Amino acid sequence: MPLDVYRTGPHRGRLSAQDARRRLEHARSSRAAQLQALLGGGQSPDGHLMSAQAEANRRVLEEIEEAFNRLDDGSYGTCLSCSAVVPAERLEILPYTRYCVACQNRLTT
Repeated sequence: MPLDVYRTGPHRGRLSAQDARRRLEHARSSRAAQLQALLGGGQSPDGHLMSAQAEANRRVLEEIEEAFNRLDDGSYGTCLSCSAVVPAERLEILPYTRYCVACQNRLTT
């Protein structure tokens, strides 16, 4: 099922399922490489910081996999909180986001 998330503002267009999948694959490979570098670096005086960074990368990798599942089931690009369409610009920047900006702000404040 093709994804049609409309862009707003001066750059009207669509983020296709293929574009979304490509962005998610890029995010996944980048995060996986970062995680591998953190885990391969051994222990250092900042080991607790590296451990926290590795855990953050693991969480993002889980979010990316969940985004792939949403892409497959057709719910990608829909805010999980308010069911509004997440703007294509947000998905281009943060392809694994679950929420629109307003809901994300409510959840983090």
